[in-house]
Amino acid sequence: MIIKEYRIPLPMTVEEYRIAQLYMIQKKSRDETYGEGSGVEILENRPYTDGPGGSGQYTHKVYHIGMHIPSWFRSILPKAALRVVEESWNAYPYTRTRFTCPFVEKFSIDIETFYKTDAGENPDVFSLSPVERNQLTIDFIDIVKDSVPPNEYRTEEDPKLFRSTKTQRGPLSDNWIEEHKQQLLPIMCAYKLCKVEFRYWGMQSKIERFIHDTGLRKVMVRAHRQAWCWQDEWYGLNMENIRELEKEAQLMLSRKMARFNEDDEGAEELAKGEAGQDQVPGEAPQPSSIGEPLAGRGLKKQWSTSSKSSRSSKRGASPSRHSISEWRMYSIARDSDGSSGDEFFDACEDLSDSEGLFPKDITRWTSTDLMDNIETKNKITLCPAFLQCLKKKRWKGRKRRPSRQK
Repeated sequence: MIIKEYRIPLPMTVEEYRIAQLYMIQKKSRDETYGEGSGVEILENRPYTDGPGGSGQYTHKVYHIGMHIPSWFRSILPKAALRVVEESWNAYPYTRTRFTCPFVEKFSIDIETFYKTDAGENPDVFSLSPVERNQLTIDFIDIVKDSVPPNEYRTEEDPKLFRSTKTQRGPLSDNWIEEHKQQLLPIMCAYKLCKVEFRYWGMQSKIERFIHDTGLRKVMVRAHRQAWCWQDEWYGLNMENIRELEKEAQLMLSRKMARFNEDDEGAEELAKGEAGQDQVPGEAPQPSSIGEPLAGRGLKKQWSTSSKSSRSSKRGASPSRHSISEWRMYSIARDSDGSSGDEFFDACEDLSDSEGLFPKDITRWTSTDLMDNIETKNKITLCPAFLQCLKKKRWKGRKRRPSRQK
């Protein structure tokens, strides 16, 4: 588990940020729901009592993240698993948020946030234990100095350039924090304690670092720059206005995601119909084309040829969803040791049905024979790591092969 405390000073009051944050969240939810693999569904948004922080507002959301993660991670999970569930308890100025993925049992992100009227100097907002303090890394985020990627940059969202027409605030200089403290201008800080856990051997540190760097820090930098630069849109609104905007966003997102789901179902039915027309009557279904994702054909075949006792119940039931996901992650992590390319997993192919590629008599198998056979099969795409391993074995075999006696 990687634990970080992000401290984000902002040039506004704590009460102003309450409106700014909620406005920013609903607007980003609208703007970032634009197609398959990218969208937000708001399932619940209601008051709660006797929860984290006392009483507040509970929200339950589903994020579709397929387009926001690298392909090597996307290849681990089937399409249905590329969703993250968010549960949030907003008892402002304290909030608690938890992210989970239903398909990935050993993954979670927990975020606790306190909003304080200071510039980030509080040494122990969360009253951590000595063990947690030893694991903790403190990371300051400056909305002026911390830039966003070039493809996400907008001049209207640059605090160095923005000036509010309603409040006459801005633009901000590189030393804005010291200037606000000296001139007694409004300043506050969001303290965010983020605990990321991805307990899968061989992948834990890589995934946890990626989530902190890209899924959390990068998102927080841009979101808080937007919260400041959008102040002409939210300044003057009250909580009643915000709740109305949230209801409108929830309705709009539900309609948009329903339309996407209908389009997906129609495309799948069309593909099935075309496949049925192409099939000759009485002929057995043929394997899918080369390059089919591991989540489909490859997963079923590799499970069917695996050990029977450890992956099925006494009644012969199919393996559980969590056991399948764990098997997929551990096997991919094992195979990826030593690989350096992010696209490694995209090249993997299931060879379990490649008759004619592997010699039938396994007792006479050699890597040299297999490589000679593989090189003649141009229709089959193999993992680069698999080919490299076979070439090494082939070279060693040639060195050790004794000369033939005449």
